[in-house]
Amino acid sequence: MPKKSVVVVGGGTGTHTILRGLKHYKDQIDITAVISMADSGGSTGRLRDEFGQLPVGDARMALSALADDEKTDEGLLRELFLYRFENGNGLKGHNLGNILLTALSDMLGGEAAAIAAASQILRVAGTVLPVTTDNVHLTAEYDDGKRVEGEHLIDEPPQDRGGHRIKQLGLNPTAKINPDVAAAFKRADLIVIGPGDLYSSLLANCVVDGVATTIKESKARLVYISNLMERFGQTEGMSACDCVNELTRYIGRTPDVVLLNSASLPASTVAWYDAKEGVKPVVDDAPKDSEKYKRLDLLSDESFKQSAADQVTRSLIRHDSNKLARAVMELL
Repeated sequence: MPKKSVVVVGGGTGTHTILRGLKHYKDQIDITAVISMADSGGSTGRLRDEFGQLPVGDARMALSALADDEKTDEGLLRELFLYRFENGNGLKGHNLGNILLTALSDMLGGEAAAIAAASQILRVAGTVLPVTTDNVHLTAEYDDGKRVEGEHLIDEPPQDRGGHRIKQLGLNPTAKINPDVAAAFKRADLIVIGPGDLYSSLLANCVVDGVATTIKESKARLVYISNLMERFGQTEGMSACDCVNELTRYIGRTPDVVLLNSASLPASTVAWYDAKEGVKPVVDDAPKDSEKYKRLDLLSDESFKQSAADQVTRSLIRHDSNKLARAVMELL
């Protein structure tokens, strides 16, 4: 039987999570990861400012997720790609994978070539593609009229953004879709969006010119994976259906399937989120009798701890890689 084609759209921790699970089905599916090129925070942002190249952080996360664990000295090379310096003048907070990709970009003349070279080095189980090769910054206009530029200001917003909704997401300047990404969407059997921050990871791809049109015209089934928690300054008070409606507004197409977690979240961690960021679990307000909405235990049992050197807030409650991958494979 010919392999099915699965395209995952996103960036960051959520995309890393689902790709880690899907790579175990590499003999059955062709995997393509379409990655945002709007990141401007943390180690990635520092390197972007210093070298003037496209951001590499989301690509590094996808590459490490798809890396061949068995043929790289039990995953040592993959772990090296994820290594973050916790000490050192100028190095503290930097990720080694980001530095290596920046060096490859400089040597090979571009980020797309660097990602391709790193894919060979890591023997990745699939293809990682930047959604665009144009140098852009993410912009957001809020319901009170305030406009900000820079993904880091949307992903890690100041306190005055609490309780405000993003009315319009965009790019400055505008950007065109990577032709390889357009081709991947056209041949896909399944397009998976999520999990990940709705605006700074997922919709950051969809505002690139050509992405929404190509997804809308694709014959692939479109899948959205709902997040577990709200995100401060982005999706506070937004339910699962609110997020689906916002995705539909930008793409012009309603997801064919929505995956929702049915397992109870750990009360202590939920209380921590509420006390620290004022956010709550995403409310499942989807129709109970609709076949579009599939409720499954997708929760990870692992306890996640953030590196002290990491300048970007990471999710402590996450999906389980293998559970997500099984749920996606059942849709093919």
